[in-house]
Amino acid sequence: MNARRNLIRWAVALLFLLPNILGFLAFTLVPLVMSFGMSFTDWDFLRHNIFRAEPLNFVFFDNFIRLFGHPKFWQYLGNTFFLMMGLPFAVAGSLAAALLLSRVGQARHQLKPAMILGAVIMAVSLFMLLRGGMSEGGLWFLFGTLMATTLVAGVISGGTLYRTLFYLPNFTAGVATFVLWKKLYNPNTGPINQAVGPVLDGFAAWVGRMPDAFALGLPLVSMVLAVLVAAWQFRRLRSAWDLSEAGSVAVVAGLISLGVPLGLALGWFGLASAPAAIVAALAVAGATAYIVRRPQPWGRPKAADKGLGTEVALALLLVPLLVAFAAAMVLGPILPVAAATGIEAPDWLGQYHWAKPSLMIMMLWAAIGSNNMILYLAGLSNISPELYEAADMDGATPGQRFWHITWPQLAPVTFFICIMSVIHGLQGGFEMARTMTQGGPAGSTTTLSYFIFIEGFETGRLGYASAVAWVLFALVFTLSVLNFKYGNRHVDE
Repeated sequence: MNARRNLIRWAVALLFLLPNILGFLAFTLVPLVMSFGMSFTDWDFLRHNIFRAEPLNFVFFDNFIRLFGHPKFWQYLGNTFFLMMGLPFAVAGSLAAALLLSRVGQARHQLKPAMILGAVIMAVSLFMLLRGGMSEGGLWFLFGTLMATTLVAGVISGGTLYRTLFYLPNFTAGVATFVLWKKLYNPNTGPINQAVGPVLDGFAAWVGRMPDAFALGLPLVSMVLAVLVAAWQFRRLRSAWDLSEAGSVAVVAGLISLGVPLGLALGWFGLASAPAAIVAALAVAGATAYIVRRPQPWGRPKAADKGLGTEVALALLLVPLLVAFAAAMVLGPILPVAAATGIEAPDWLGQYHWAKPSLMIMMLWAAIGSNNMILYLAGLSNISPELYEAADMDGATPGQRFWHITWPQLAPVTFFICIMSVIHGLQGGFEMARTMTQGGPAGSTTTLSYFIFIEGFETGRLGYASAVAWVLFALVFTLSVLNFKYGNRHVDE
């Protein structure tokens, strides 16, 4: 009797689970197995369809061999990683937004930073709309009403309205957002160029009055700042090695973050990067030998890869910063010549050098108030107030409170956000590139996900597209495993 009753319970449970199981089988598991098998065949829509009876051939690893020999594949892989350089800034922006929103209604926190930030955002918005052609009367009426309503409703709701406004872009459909940003980036009628144009005119006049300051001074200042950053990183790595906080692999990773920007900057401006790569490799090898050979008074690290997660995370911040310095060194001598003829606002989505940064700016805007902000708000709410009270009694400054209490307590949340951001960064990029740039110009915004779409649904080479998809899966899986291994170790420590 009990066996029959248990069987009925199992049958009822499976009946309720059946729609989900069927959906998983039909739309996930079966297509996954089929794509794996297709990656070893020459399946092509143009040759294998109901109108042509060509046999389907098993080609072993030919699709993968042809893929790794395809120059466009490496370009699209580089585009994918380039767009991921904005992830650290997106995570930092989400954390800043969460910290700002968590202080709403707390009298012990000063509102001065929030008011300054709001004033800057409001001033920029007013200027852009004014340059876009909106009348001054309508502009002041619109923003006056908006500010008054937001202030009153935000105070009444205890900050709930502010959180809703920050999260509002996530309620908008992705394609609609991309179309809106495409209009904003329009080189002729877009409000961004309408606002940037007068600023560039004034900047060109300023450069024209002081050509030597930019032709010589800007590269010199940028070089000095780059040297200071490199010296700080080198000294920090040496100290981490001496204190057994970093292994040899982590030291090499930290030093590579100093050499990569040189190759990126030279390749970005179309210059030969092979000599620079050789010099950077020799410099990294020499610096590694100098650091690693030093004795460690505190004993050898337990593993050669100890501290690798920290170095990789820091490299994601140093590389964009050093690339900006390298770009300033290259652009400095060109600025006086360009100022003489007038500096025009860029064609954001139509120029090779500006297309990827344009998409990164849009991604940063969308990511600041995204789900990451909600996760950080949840993490902040779980931090015990007693920790802050103890810190206040000890006379801790706001910076010390953040670095010694807030940031360590948010380590598990940050770890999860980094995992999901890396996976999304590797798999994303298709919708915005398809809507805004069609993968151009010259393939500068084509990512691996867009490459899969092109090969599978535009050219019809399903076997080749499946091979690309499984290479992307292997890449996501490898980086996720590394992130789990080193990031989780950092969280546990």
